[in-house]
Amino acid sequence: MWSNVRSRLEKLSPAQIITGYYLMAVTVSILLFSIPAVHKPGVEVAFIDTVFTAVSVVSDTGLTVFNISETYSVFGYFVIMIVLQFAGLGIMAISTFFWMILGRKIGLRGRRLIMVDHNQLALSGLVQLVREIIKLIILIELLGALILGVHFLNYYPTWKEAFLQGLFASVTATTNAGMDITGQSLVPYASDYFVQLITIILIILGAIGFPVLIEVKEFLFRKKMDLENPFRFSLFTRLATSTYGILLVIGTILILLFEHQHYFKDLTWHKSFFYAFFQATTTRSAGLATMDITEFTMPTLLVMSVFMFIGGSPTSVGGGIRTTTFALNILFIYHFAKGNRDIKVFNRELHQDDIMKSLAITLLAIVMCFTSVVAISISDPRHQLMEIVFEVCSAFGTVGLSMGITPDLSIFGKFVLMILMFIGRIGLTSFLFIIGGKKKDANYHYPKERVIIG
Repeated sequence: MWSNVRSRLEKLSPAQIITGYYLMAVTVSILLFSIPAVHKPGVEVAFIDTVFTAVSVVSDTGLTVFNISETYSVFGYFVIMIVLQFAGLGIMAISTFFWMILGRKIGLRGRRLIMVDHNQLALSGLVQLVREIIKLIILIELLGALILGVHFLNYYPTWKEAFLQGLFASVTATTNAGMDITGQSLVPYASDYFVQLITIILIILGAIGFPVLIEVKEFLFRKKMDLENPFRFSLFTRLATSTYGILLVIGTILILLFEHQHYFKDLTWHKSFFYAFFQATTTRSAGLATMDITEFTMPTLLVMSVFMFIGGSPTSVGGGIRTTTFALNILFIYHFAKGNRDIKVFNRELHQDDIMKSLAITLLAIVMCFTSVVAISISDPRHQLMEIVFEVCSAFGTVGLSMGITPDLSIFGKFVLMILMFIGRIGLTSFLFIIGGKKKDANYHYPKERVIIG
């Protein structure tokens, strides 16, 4: 019996195994969130809401069907942070970390799983990558918790409460989870630009991509003997960073323009700027908010939905189609319009397989989100279309922003969002490999024939 089970497991692709691990993580999280000590005294949570919360936390999304601060105890806060840590760093990264502590050697199969979990292209250097990711993220979170904790002494009566708020805010911002224990997201700090700036930095560090952080660290801490040799950032780092920055600037400008005569009409220029800048940042994948987003106009909500659909960078805590996928799509359209068959950027030429993959991911994402909007519109007809679109994009991008309809959704509507959050976490590349299974080379070909397009 066990030999049959083992043989079947060995036939699974790495993407299918990774998906199984994340399903196990959801199951364990459901059990953890069902412990009575996790909730405040007298609070009862329906099973479907516990499952929804578990999926939301494991996927680093932050969509919730109840107020975290009114539902969970301090012990519950720490359970959430631990699960967010596992989810943000990746199941295989944490597993590899424990393997290294125990002195176990990481075999070929383990390296292949790490490669899929972190969307890498080669087997070499994976263990070092995991080690660097863990060190960097923990350092970032601790620094963020210390800075915010000290600052929060101005808000809370005791140092314990201040540093608890600081730790939770740092973890949820760095992992882009979008959860809070204030009960109002970051609305209490709507006029505190220091808190907003630190949170923005943490969000960017979590969503811009772990390889980017590692390369920046290597650039800053080069040895003196290496200073004569110019350091070259990889194409991924250049593409991910430039796309992230351009989207951030465009998002800020668009929100300022669309809300100039509406929500920002009677606000000072600096408050309007920080509102727009923060919301443009949080739509990458964070889900935190400094204001009631339901007061935004339709164009702004549509722009935010598009930005949530794009999401963060690959190999980060972000979801969505990812920034580099979006960049490759834009580059393909531009070069195709100019009649170029080869796509060049930053003195490098893009691989055709990457172009095809980006187009496939984008098309699949559009079909998934469209189908989800239609499905929820049928199951929950009392909600407006814009509210459903916003909710779907937030779930798919593992963002966590909401127009307030999450608690009122039917069981079917919540189930649809759970599927989107889960797929957003494992990534559409892994999802495509789950559908297709192991890659097979064709042993025959048919005659080629052109088809009229457009």
